[in-house]
Amino acid sequence: MTAVGLQDYLIVGAILFTLGLIGFLARRNLIVMFLSAEMMLQGVAINLVAFARFRGNLQGQAFTLFIVTVAACEAALALALILMLFKRQGSLDVSLWQELREPGWEATEDEEPLPELPPEPPLPRLTPAGKEPAPRAGGKSHV
Repeated sequence: MTAVGLQDYLIVGAILFTLGLIGFLARRNLIVMFLSAEMMLQGVAINLVAFARFRGNLQGQAFTLFIVTVAACEAALALALILMLFKRQGSLDVSLWQELREPGWEATEDEEPLPELPPEPPLPRLTPAGKEPAPRAGGKSHV
């Protein structure tokens, strides 16, 4: 059985970073974009730890702790941003957020339009069950 060398870790880190970059550039959903950014950070962290192990020092692990801390903060901010934007617009598609641009910048048009959303079905109406209680003596309500 062969030992796992530095090159193997670097290949795995590069694959993670590349997949994250492709996911970030190819998708329009905010959640998938933030997950892809997290994947890129993890690819960098694997490379830092691999280089630190190869060189025999702890600098890569220290940088990785900072990366994990930044990733946790970024995930919390991303969740808050996603919830706020979804509540405002009703969608997580990045192309709908043209009004967040700086003043003076032109809005970009997507080549493929978004599909039309189907109409929402009406909510069910429940019939009241049982008899309504008789009014109490003295005119006071039972509630």
